[in-house]
Amino acid sequence: MTSQHCKSNGRKRLSLFALLFFTTIQLGFAQSIELGEELFSSNCASCHYLGPESKKLIGPGLADHTLEEYTTEWLYSWIRNSAELIASGDEAAIAVYEEYNKSAMPAFPYFSDEDLDNVLAYIEQGPAEVVVDVAEVGVDGEASATSNTMVVLVAALVMLLLFAFVLARIKNVLKEIKGQETSSLLESALIWLKQTPIVIALFCIFMLLYALGGAWDGLLTVGVQKGYQPEQPIAFSHKIHAGENGVDCNYCHSGARHSKSAGVPSANVCMNCHTYIAGESESGKEEIAKIYDAIGFDPESRTYIEGYEQKPIEWIRVHNLPDLAYFNHSQHVNVAGVECQTCHGPIEEMEVVEQYSSLTMGWCIDCHREHKVDTANAYYHDLSENWVEKYHGEDISVDKIGGLECGKCHY
Repeated sequence: MTSQHCKSNGRKRLSLFALLFFTTIQLGFAQSIELGEELFSSNCASCHYLGPESKKLIGPGLADHTLEEYTTEWLYSWIRNSAELIASGDEAAIAVYEEYNKSAMPAFPYFSDEDLDNVLAYIEQGPAEVVVDVAEVGVDGEASATSNTMVVLVAALVMLLLFAFVLARIKNVLKEIKGQETSSLLESALIWLKQTPIVIALFCIFMLLYALGGAWDGLLTVGVQKGYQPEQPIAFSHKIHAGENGVDCNYCHSGARHSKSAGVPSANVCMNCHTYIAGESESGKEEIAKIYDAIGFDPESRTYIEGYEQKPIEWIRVHNLPDLAYFNHSQHVNVAGVECQTCHGPIEEMEVVEQYSSLTMGWCIDCHREHKVDTANAYYHDLSENWVEKYHGEDISVDKIGGLECGKCHY
């Protein structure tokens, strides 16, 4: 009896161990997918689609079956240093090199085996459908409400005028029946106004208040450029680059992760792709030719023109904050985990970039009141423990940790 009991307990322990073991493997795999996505977005997405092999950017599209013909060791060698693998005489490497116009892939010698496994696991999983939830800003609601109010007022005024016209006509008809002298609508209105001067006074007061309200609304919009959409020197489409081609925002605007400003990419960043992509449509070729003209590149020979005097591309800034306001991109992107679309709207759908949000102080304050702080973030060190203790399990929003202090945003 004791022996059977021991065996039963042993089986239970073995089953529990197996369950924990496979759960750990699944969690580890899920994490590898997430890390692989991050590595792919920052290092691979500028040259490769994640999808059908036939859909090419610079290199081939990468689907789950694309890499089946290659061994893991070969893929490690190719990704870390394709030029070295080609020079070694490897037939598969030379075939890929020849197929893609003798263009060697950039080397990634710093990738560990674990990094490469994560990237390959992400490629095997395939692209996930990304749904971006962009919150509507309160200003939009206010503008819509103001527009609806004006429609109602205009409709009411039209109805009153029609009603007055009908009453005047009825009055004139009754006068004609009695044989009395009739008057026009304008004459009747002037007579009525002379008899009721209070109406004129109320109308003047109303117009004065309306003008003051309009002036106040105008003052509130000074410096607010919501909807600003300037014409740029080159017709760059975010819809094509960030939307259809899936280029990570941080690939071009790398400063968003590391500095106060997101920055505008130099022409050299554009040439990472457009050395090989000259455009398909006529309009696309014309716009890409402007980059070549600015940097001094010959698309026929794919070489830079020696001694060429480069010309700066004079991009027009879209998003402007007052000089008295301080905003740090890296603080919001790295620490708070704020997505680009939160402030810039569905940028991946815009042919021409526009200022999507009002970027007013009230808009920022509302965000600080609603956005929850990730107290597990190591950036805060031991401060998070103090906050948790202070607020006793309440949701800790940015305003509770000094997010509304004037000195945080103003010099």
